[in-house]
Amino acid sequence: MRNFLFYKLFCLILLLSGHKPTFIFVFAVAILKRDDTMIRNLALPHTGGYYNYRVHIPKTEKLCNGYSGLKEHLNEMFAKCPDDYFNVGPRSSRLKFNLPLDVKRVSGHEICGLAGNGLKENKERYKGNHSRVQVYLLERDNKTIAVEVPVWMGKEEIDDYKEIFQSDFPLTGHVDIVRVEDGKIWIWDYKPNAFEERFASTQVYFYALMMSKRCKIPLNDFRCGYFDQEYAFIFNPGYKLNALDVKLAEI
Repeated sequence: MRNFLFYKLFCLILLLSGHKPTFIFVFAVAILKRDDTMIRNLALPHTGGYYNYRVHIPKTEKLCNGYSGLKEHLNEMFAKCPDDYFNVGPRSSRLKFNLPLDVKRVSGHEICGLAGNGLKENKERYKGNHSRVQVYLLERDNKTIAVEVPVWMGKEEIDDYKEIFQSDFPLTGHVDIVRVEDGKIWIWDYKPNAFEERFASTQVYFYALMMSKRCKIPLNDFRCGYFDQEYAFIFNPGYKLNALDVKLAEI
């Protein structure tokens, strides 16, 4: 984790204990270089602003055993993200219909506690709550491997695409948080007021579906959720989408 206050304090201790300034400088540079190799970062200029795509390399290597498609997708997005897709067409975060998903509310979930810690610890470091939570999880949680992951899905990849999305352009989105736990890939979305959300489960369902398509990993290997510092809402996305469900939800 990059924590400059820690480095400043530690370097001051080294200086006061008699170490030469040259040694301290070399030590600090080595630590920062090591940190840069742990987390890769790329700002993606997509509709809505810049999305800070980040991947924790060592955790990805460790946790993605058996999920080579996930690791490949995370690596490829640093060089081959189809940016044009993200500037036109439907976005998962803008979908305004519900699906028949079995969503369960959980109080005191692990990820809620981590979110609370991130909001406190990164309060001065970042202006936005999303960055505070995302970076804390990426740096401090041993299950989080990536944040703001770009995903998409074309009209040829599911039945009734145009009927559902009223568009021929790809559906796109940015997954807030990707965790790997107990052999499942968890797709999480941070919502500052999760209890008040009406369509968050739909948004996260399509994140999982798009990730499944991009990584060529069965949807049953995914789990989904959205959360704040108090509640988590979780579900299994293993449900077959059809246009009739969308129409019924819109009525």
